[in-house]
Amino acid sequence: MSNLQARDALERAQRVFLDKPAAGRKPNAMATAVWHDGLRCEIAGPGSERAITDMPQPMGGQGGGANPGWLLRAGMASCTATVIAMRAALLGIELRTLEVSVGSESDARGLVGIPEVSSALGDMRMAITIGADGIDAARLRELAAWGEAHSPVSCTLRASPPIAIEISVV
Repeated sequence: MSNLQARDALERAQRVFLDKPAAGRKPNAMATAVWHDGLRCEIAGPGSERAITDMPQPMGGQGGGANPGWLLRAGMASCTATVIAMRAALLGIELRTLEVSVGSESDARGLVGIPEVSSALGDMRMAITIGADGIDAARLRELAAWGEAHSPVSCTLRASPPIAIEISVV
């Protein structure tokens, strides 16, 4: 299936958002993680969205799902790939191939509470492989860079917005 199939819908959305900018702003669906046992959580959204996370055995889990840090990298990779495919569709570029990989480094010492060691993922890196027939390499590089620069997940990580936390004790 071609990315160009999204073009009509994307152009329609552009027209609506240009005419009514407020239509582009909306709350995002909540993702809710429910702990089940050990270090396993089930994540659900309002529709059919579902994922299971677990930590690997050396970190006390059973390895029965992706670890949450991997989900962050997966979200970053898939969001960037989606934005690139959307932009390509709007520009009339039919992609032949698109692959986005995201890696990082972590220091598990912070995760287990060792003082003054950050739990933050570091050395984030992204590799984008892109191809389209009849489109020069410079234009494809520009398209890929535009996609990463406009990916909501990448933008959010760069902006590092404050997080409001509400805690209920039951």
